[in-house]
Amino acid sequence: MRIGLALDHMAPPVDSLALARDAQAAGCDQVWVPETWGFDAPSLMGALAAGTARMGIGGVLPVYSRTPALIAQTAAGVDALSGGRAVLGLGTSGPQVVEGWHGVPFARPLGELREVITACRTAWRREVLQVDGPRPVPLPAGEGTGMGRPLKMITRPVRPDIPIVVAALAPGGVRLAAEMADGWWPLFASRQAITGPWAQPLADGRVRRDPALAPLAITTSAVCWVGDGPAADAARAAARREIAFYVGSMGSREINYYRDAVAAMGFARECAAIADAALDGRRRDAEALVGDSMVDALAVIGERARVADRLAELADAGVGTLVVSAGTPDPVRAIAGLREALAWA
Repeated sequence: MRIGLALDHMAPPVDSLALARDAQAAGCDQVWVPETWGFDAPSLMGALAAGTARMGIGGVLPVYSRTPALIAQTAAGVDALSGGRAVLGLGTSGPQVVEGWHGVPFARPLGELREVITACRTAWRREVLQVDGPRPVPLPAGEGTGMGRPLKMITRPVRPDIPIVVAALAPGGVRLAAEMADGWWPLFASRQAITGPWAQPLADGRVRRDPALAPLAITTSAVCWVGDGPAADAARAAARREIAFYVGSMGSREINYYRDAVAAMGFARECAAIADAALDGRRRDAEALVGDSMVDALAVIGERARVADRLAELADAGVGTLVVSAGTPDPVRAIAGLREALAWA
């Protein structure tokens, strides 16, 4: 299993670059940059490309914030800077970010994802790029004049097949990831969720998967810690904060993909109570409602033997990469502990 690190997109980029270098020395395989309404992801991805030597460099970009062509160019640029280490993460985000921050209607999310994946692979192969969506102007191949005609990428990308990882939780997004993407990233995954609520969408998507694509790779993330005592207690508190934030605050009472996914894992009652507290402004109450069973299911915390068992469970479900959450206290030590647990197992 590969070990990754999610950086805090609210942290100063210079600090994030230093943290990534330390994580690389501790055995980290990938570094990921999220993007919501903090700093943009590509700026830091470029710095990481220049400032690290061997880690994969991923950024999860909302498909609504850039044109498909620009997303393709951005991934190609990071791949060139890093010598072929880029990973393009894509997600729809949600109305809170798309409409509240970018001012773009949150419409046809699966269509947007499908369009961006197709456009990126077309551009990286240096074929004529045509995008039939609500923002670009659709033009048939060979038609149009001047600046309006379809074009292909002038530069030659380092790789024509940069890996694409789709971050998705809703059944439609999971199906699309299994059909089209190189990888799928469900937040808060567990073996029970992958083999239970998500099993059918994964199977439906794989039926339509292009045989030329490699088997779907699965990435997930969690607050992690190997050990006990005060440090483990701090990690469990961090997990409670993170779970309460996503389940309670990353959406509305009507729409919250994170809440729906965790509820489907057997925590429907807890999720409803957490959402009520968070949306009423009672953040501390929301965190207190995240019980030990939720932390045990959604985080990777405990003595080395227990962590080794959790990693084996995730691997059995198909998870190939575990990303240490940005909320993890001392993530560099957590990465080193995970490496030891993997070697011990």
